[in-house]
Amino acid sequence: MRKESKHKGWNEIKTNDSWAIFKIMGEFVNGYEKLSKIGPCVSIFGSARTKPDHKYYQLAVDVAQKIVEHGYGVITGGGPGIMEAGNKGAHIAGGTSVGLNIELPFEQHDNPYIDKDKSLDFDYFFVRKVMFVKYSQGFVVMPGGFGTLDELFEAMTLIQTHKIETFPIILVGKEFWGGLFDWVKTTLIDAGNISPKDLDLLHMVDTSDEVIDILNSFYKEYGLSPNF
Repeated sequence: MRKESKHKGWNEIKTNDSWAIFKIMGEFVNGYEKLSKIGPCVSIFGSARTKPDHKYYQLAVDVAQKIVEHGYGVITGGGPGIMEAGNKGAHIAGGTSVGLNIELPFEQHDNPYIDKDKSLDFDYFFVRKVMFVKYSQGFVVMPGGFGTLDELFEAMTLIQTHKIETFPIILVGKEFWGGLFDWVKTTLIDAGNISPKDLDLLHMVDTSDEVIDILNSFYKEYGLSPNF
């Protein structure tokens, strides 16, 4: 009985996984169709827990406004906190404001600053992450938690391994990111796990003007295009 029960469980899993392929494919198709029309954008990441009165929320609004004023749209995870700030800044500046939402048991809900025709919902993190990378001309990484770190290091890995084109990755908040940056420089490099040139992938700044300078400098040399 125990053996049969286990066997039945694996069959159920196999069946569910097979049908899930169609849902995954549907999310990719929907994302590709909608995001291929939005034009050059910059993704802004950061904590969903950051409150509107926090300095990093206000800074994210300012960063997003200036990104739009310089000809880019803004993509966020569509939720509260820094994501809301990014969409708010884009909305205030009258630019493209995209939200890639995902259903979570806590924290995540749509913010009101996403363009109505540019709000997408995902069940799968990995599909959502493909959309962030494929349709972004740069990553602006505000202070955040595990999700923010996940996006940061995935982008760095994909660029490092030449799976996608190089684009700017900008850490905003030297006080927040400094310790991590120092650890990467000392521990990872000293251990031989990365090359010193890999740090060229990262920029660390404190102001919105610095973000714009890095984006503009990069795209004076390189063209705007999807990343893979």
